[in-house]
Amino acid sequence: MSLLRKLIKRLLKEEVELKEPPDRYEETQRLIARIQAHYGSDFIAYWGANHSSMAQNDLVVLKEVLNGHPTSDRLYLLVKSSGGSGKAALRIIHLLRSVYREVIVLAPLECASAATMLALGADQIKMGPMSFLTAVDTSITHELSPLDVDGDLVNVSQNELDRVIKLWNQEKRDKEKNPYTALYKYVHPLVFGAVDRARSLAIQLTNEILSYHMDDPERINAISHHLNAEYPEHGYPITSREALKLGLPIGELEAPIDDLLIELSRRYSEMAQRCYTDFDEYKYHDNQIYTIVEGAGTQLYYQRNKESVWRMEDKQWISVNDQSGWRKRTDAGTEIFHVR
Repeated sequence: MSLLRKLIKRLLKEEVELKEPPDRYEETQRLIARIQAHYGSDFIAYWGANHSSMAQNDLVVLKEVLNGHPTSDRLYLLVKSSGGSGKAALRIIHLLRSVYREVIVLAPLECASAATMLALGADQIKMGPMSFLTAVDTSITHELSPLDVDGDLVNVSQNELDRVIKLWNQEKRDKEKNPYTALYKYVHPLVFGAVDRARSLAIQLTNEILSYHMDDPERINAISHHLNAEYPEHGYPITSREALKLGLPIGELEAPIDDLLIELSRRYSEMAQRCYTDFDEYKYHDNQIYTIVEGAGTQLYYQRNKESVWRMEDKQWISVNDQSGWRKRTDAGTEIFHVR
């Protein structure tokens, strides 16, 4: 390629206008005002896109929304998330309980994995026809995990290991050896230990979260163990009907509010749409929003803001110029919200 063509190509790149997510602040604030007016109490939305993850930094963001916000002793909390950190769920519940006497979770859509843990800390979980919770068992990717066909580390769960041993015990003959002798050829012993430790952590987190509003240790332990061990798949959808059978404090999400929450989630989905700007086949910019936390007068969102470049030597994408982070939107405008 000639020097002139390279210069022209570079200039064209610099003139490309980066795509920005749509601003739906005024619309979401109107919806939040209607929800708050219906309940006569505070309302906060905690919304994650399907590819986002609940993280401990979210605690700082929720605290920012709470600052100067409480006007009653009851909080209605929209939770829409596919999961993330169980430890973050515990810390979020502890924060909310330090401010509000009563917390009610509104779950119109998916409230999965660690988000289910978060919901378990509420005095009541209101669910609609499209709502679902999930199991809270954990799987881990250990540095000694087995490798898949592509050479990547495999997630290993306690449920899977237990099922292998159960099948072995059901079908074994007297002459066959201990199942662990064979399993250790494929799964390192330290992985077994790490997975067992992860399950113990999940049960302890669930017990602690439930204890914020339940005082029966046997009931708490029964719910925790059921959610950690009794489902054949982590993503099995637990509807309101089944959640009631488990003994969870489930309530019906009123149809008008369910509609408003679905509409609010739709606005957040518009904000979190894929927002890529292609410079060429080897470089693009990502401006996508992943997590949104919003209350009356304040909206915070995590936005990825970085470029990805295809490195021919390694045949992989690498990130450059990464300025991802939280943004705070109020009636006065938008500013960077620093979280470390």
